Order: sequence, then C-alpha cells, then structure tokens
Amino acid sequence: MSASLHRPLHLNEPKWVRITLIAISLAFLTVFLLVPLALVFTEAFRKGWALYLEAIIEPDALAAIRLTLTVAAIALPLNLAFGVAAAWAITKFQFRGKQFLITLIDLPFSVSPVVAGLVFVLLFGSQGWFGPWLQANDVKIVYAIPGVIIATLFVTFPFVARELIPLMQAQGSEEEQAALTLGADGWTLFRRVTLPNIKWGLVYGAILANARAMGEFGAVAVVSGGVRGLTNTMTLHTEILYNEYMFSASFAVASLLALLALLTLAVKQFVQWQHARAQRSTLEPVALYAPLVPQAA
Repeated sequence: MSASLHRPLHLNEPKWVRITLIAISLAFLTVFLLVPLALVFTEAFRKGWALYLEAIIEPDALAAIRLTLTVAAIALPLNLAFGVAAAWAITKFQFRGKQFLITLIDLPFSVSPVVAGLVFVLLFGSQGWFGPWLQANDVKIVYAIPGVIIATLFVTFPFVARELIPLMQAQGSEEEQAALTLGADGWTLFRRVTLPNIKWGLVYGAILANARAMGEFGAVAVVSGGVRGLTNTMTLHTEILYNEYMFSASFAVASLLALLALLTLAVKQFVQWQHARAQRSTLEPVALYAPLVPQAA
C-alpha cells in the first residue's frame, strides 16, 4: 500500500497548488481585511492623540457609545432567553408549525436590515398600523431608543438559536430522559444536565449576537431618525461625522468599533480554545485505555 494513502488528504496535492491557495487566501485577507483595518487606525491618529481623544469624549460621541453598549446589553439577555427557548422547543418536542418556526428564525438572515427597519416604521410610525394608538398614549418607538432596541433584536435573535439547535440535535435527549426518570424537576434538569452540555454553544452564539448588535447599521439607521445625542449609535455617529467632512473624528469613533470587534474576536478565540481543551480532557481517558480495547482481525 502506498505511503501517500496514509498522509492527510491535503498533503497529496502538489506543493505549488498548496502554495498558490495559501498565497491567494493571504492576499485576499490583506486587501479586504488588514489594509482597511490599518487604514482606520492610521486615519484616526493622523492628527495626533489629542484630537483623537477630543473626538471620543465629545458629548455626542459619548452618547453614541453609551447607547451602543446599552442596546447590546439589553439585546443580549433577550437573545439568550429566546435562543434557549426556541432551541429547546425545536429539538425536544414535536409540534405543528415546527418547520415554520425554524423558517422565522432564519428570516433576519434573508431579509435586508433596511427592509426590516422600514417594516418597523410601517408598524410603529406615526402613520403606521399602531401609530395612532401609540400617539394617543404618548408612547414613542420609532425615532426613539425603543425602536433602536427592537431593530437590533430583530437582526440578532437568530444567532443564539442557530448555534444551539444543531448542537442539541446532535446531543439527543437521552441524558434529559434519564434525569427525569431519576426524579429531576424542570429547573434542575436544565441547570444540571442541559446547560452544561450547551454552554459553549451558548457562549459562542452570545458573542456573535453581541458583535452584530454593536455593529448594526441598516435597520437602526431607518428607525432611529438620526437624532444626535439621543438615537445615534456609534455606527450612525461615524457616518454623520464622515458626511460632515470631519474625517479624523469619524475614523476615531470607527476605531473604537474596530477595537470592540477585535476584542470580540479575541473572546471568540478564547472560547474556542477552552472548548477544544475541554474536549481533549474528555477524550484523554479514552486514549489512555485505547490499547486495552481488542482490535478487529
């Protein structure tokens, strides 16, 4: 038998093919990721640290930063609650309309965020379906903070559910059924059995949802109204500054978004490392006793 059959599949390719593919990948990442990222920080600090700091601590910029972090902090626990509930319902129960629920969860992936924002304007705007009732009760949703939160929730709610559904389907329900047989109640079942099994998927989905919440632009731009110091998030504030030719201030705020993205990426990598470490520690006892398992002739 040829030794090449025992080599990893990718090593069977000619060396020039591997080098070419790696070079193309690195070139693509450099042009579309590294260069724009470097440009953001270069332009942000072009006129010095003092101007950079001034652009960050300017009242409208601080209001945009607070709103961005507040909306993300509100959206994240709601996404976690919805994601766990939806994943549990889809993977543990059979009911009519199950496929329709899965389709609804995927809807924000296929609908443009701008279209989603327009839908909320048609629903909650002054001329929308619920507009007269909202005005009569002095409730503001569109062009106010609640509209920004609703739009952010719409674009982020699939992430946690979509991470948990395949994970829980692969795990099955044998452990939960065994716990119920032993007399565990619902809360104990979730806390002691289900949650430890899905914790890494839950954390990973939360990271993705939080990153999208902080960087969302389209849906938020439609429903916010662009009120400076009130409904502008960091992405909207960056656009306004750029349109007003305040390039250094615009790139300064954009650099904060980039730093948040890099921090999110670092947390994501740490979670993946911890997950891989946990899997290795689980497999080590199996590897230790593997020589004792009889081999097939």
